[in-house]
Amino acid sequence: MAERWGIICPYMEGERKHESVIVPELPERIARLQELAHNLWWSWHDEARKLFRALDYPLWRMSGHNPVMQLRHISPEKLNELASNPSFLELYDSVMAAFDAEIAVDHTWFMQNYPSLLSGPLAYFSMEYAIHNSLPIYAGGLGALAGDICKEASDLGLPMVAVGFMYPQGYFHQHITAEGWQEEMYQQLNFEEAPINPVFAPDGGRAIARVQFNGLDLGIGVWQVKAGRTNIYLLDTNLEENPAQCRQLSARLYIADREQRLQQEIVLGIGGVRVLRALGINPSVWHANEGHTAFMMLERVRELVATGAGFSEAVQKIQKTTTFTTHTPVMAGHDVFSPELIEKYFSNYLPSLGIGRERFFQLGHYDSAAPLNFNMTVLALNIAEHRSAVSRLHEGVTRAMWQGLWPDASEDQIPISYVTNGIHVPSWVAPEIHYLLSKYLGKDWMREHDNPQLWDKLRDIPNHELWTVCQRLRRKLVGAIRERMRSRWMEDGLSWPQMMAMGSLLDPEVLTIAYARRFAEYKRPALVFRDIERLKRIVTNPWHPVQIIFAGKSHPADLPSKALLKQVYSQAAAPQFQGRIAFVEDYDIHMARYLVQGVDVWLNVPRRLQEACGTSGMKASLNGVLQLSVLDGWWHEGYNGQNGWAVGSELATDGREEEDAADAESIYQQLEEKIIPLYYQRDVNGIPQAWVNMMKEAMRTLVPAFSARRMLKEYTERMYLQAARALEGV
Repeated sequence: MAERWGIICPYMEGERKHESVIVPELPERIARLQELAHNLWWSWHDEARKLFRALDYPLWRMSGHNPVMQLRHISPEKLNELASNPSFLELYDSVMAAFDAEIAVDHTWFMQNYPSLLSGPLAYFSMEYAIHNSLPIYAGGLGALAGDICKEASDLGLPMVAVGFMYPQGYFHQHITAEGWQEEMYQQLNFEEAPINPVFAPDGGRAIARVQFNGLDLGIGVWQVKAGRTNIYLLDTNLEENPAQCRQLSARLYIADREQRLQQEIVLGIGGVRVLRALGINPSVWHANEGHTAFMMLERVRELVATGAGFSEAVQKIQKTTTFTTHTPVMAGHDVFSPELIEKYFSNYLPSLGIGRERFFQLGHYDSAAPLNFNMTVLALNIAEHRSAVSRLHEGVTRAMWQGLWPDASEDQIPISYVTNGIHVPSWVAPEIHYLLSKYLGKDWMREHDNPQLWDKLRDIPNHELWTVCQRLRRKLVGAIRERMRSRWMEDGLSWPQMMAMGSLLDPEVLTIAYARRFAEYKRPALVFRDIERLKRIVTNPWHPVQIIFAGKSHPADLPSKALLKQVYSQAAAPQFQGRIAFVEDYDIHMARYLVQGVDVWLNVPRRLQEACGTSGMKASLNGVLQLSVLDGWWHEGYNGQNGWAVGSELATDGREEEDAADAESIYQQLEEKIIPLYYQRDVNGIPQAWVNMMKEAMRTLVPAFSARRMLKEYTERMYLQAARALEGV
């Protein structure tokens, strides 16, 4: 086994090729640590994380909890010592036994219920995946959802292969200047210290497949990521054989340049299909996550046309086996390309489809004001038969948005349904909460966590035990924020206002609210600052203080959202708030776990009907955090009047100014009259009994309903089954 991982991992950075580095050999007794480190299964299993912490805890922390990097730098002496340490070997054997048992496919939910359903795997295409911070190829919620789906597919035994991009520079790291402006910093991924492995062509080369556009012949390399049973294939154009202008095509996520964005989507969609074919993988069902991936459908149509099918016949066949999920409730958020760009890149592709220019443009046509503009979501809606929004409310918004594609149908007959998003429970539950649930819900609670009846057992948990865990998690959060601030101070030096803004004065005993998400105008991050004096009185109350933690990134090209971020940061640095407002820079998965596990209230205030679903609040609810949210997205389904609070009314008022005023007043009023009094109402032992009871109600009603397990079972039973059965009849 050790020899298997002594592999060569060449990679490219700019124009320079790095020499390969041989992974150090491990003692035979613990040689499978390399295998485990290269399978991100360990990231959602606490015992596996304990195993890597036990290897060398300082290295574990310095590596950013990256076992691949840890194993590259650990000393041979330490490894030999551990290979004969009885307690370490006991933990090692236990973890590897659990790993082998879970990777086996015989006793999974899918194999028990649908053992012969799929003739080939499910192929899942997404622009980004958030699985672990050691692989920073994600920007936000879309990637978090895609990563959770891959992990839950592994847990359920659903045979899935996923396709995305390997972004060696990822999204970006965020630094905030003393004036409050966001600076973007891109850091090259060290491929040799990431949980990835290169996939080689039969001739030993890196190019697995090829795409041609605009006179260029582009080779596509592939990296494999393992997430339990799920294989994720990440595409890479940074190969020596490719033209210089295409080498950096896959370098960054969500580049602003429209032509490069189109090139990326061609590589992902068309190239992704060709990569799977080259690897001998022939999926039976295909799932496109958002419109970025829609060219995957077009390429499969081309394949059928090449076998002699007519274009319309090919589209009908591809429709039956294709699922499409749309996440964007506003028209401006969908990818649209100009006719000039589409003609430039598809003029040579059209003959292989057997159609002309006008018919091709009809596939992506929607806007009558710009009839030739090509809309990627429209392309996906036209070719996929199984179309899904991501919440019940979003279904109605999506039907109304795209009703023009079905002009003769009433809105309730538009063939778009919904599957509400969910979160991967093992990834987001705090270990301390996991232990408490195991104690009272049963050791196997994780196997049936989507069963609502299971959560009735929450009443058996003594309130003081749950409260003690929450206090511990809040202290961990404050400690993590201070540590991040300290690291930044050591790197760059910080003024006192900067240190205060970054959380140096946070108090682990104070009611803590979090606003943590991508900064965008429609999410209204600065809404709580509408009445500065009132907010100041709330947060600096000497007897019942409140602290608010902000975190999130603005898109590099979104100047209005950068201005909002600066506004929030400036308030955090203002002495009038006495350090009760903090902004945590460089929000990532690692910090997200501390926040969703360690705060008391999760604040979410998007403009109504502009939050398709949202999942960060679900992660917080899993850990007993209460919601203070607008009734949009998932909270419109989850709120029952007893498990959190709703901001404002269900319906939007007329005009943005009126909506902002009403919602800000609702936040202040509920803080003053409900939330703060409930939190600080303690019994003789210092336990807020009514607050903890509301935490239990939130967990009981929300966790099973908004889990990725429930979500993926719904996709399987409502869409994948139909697609697989349609394939049998083709």
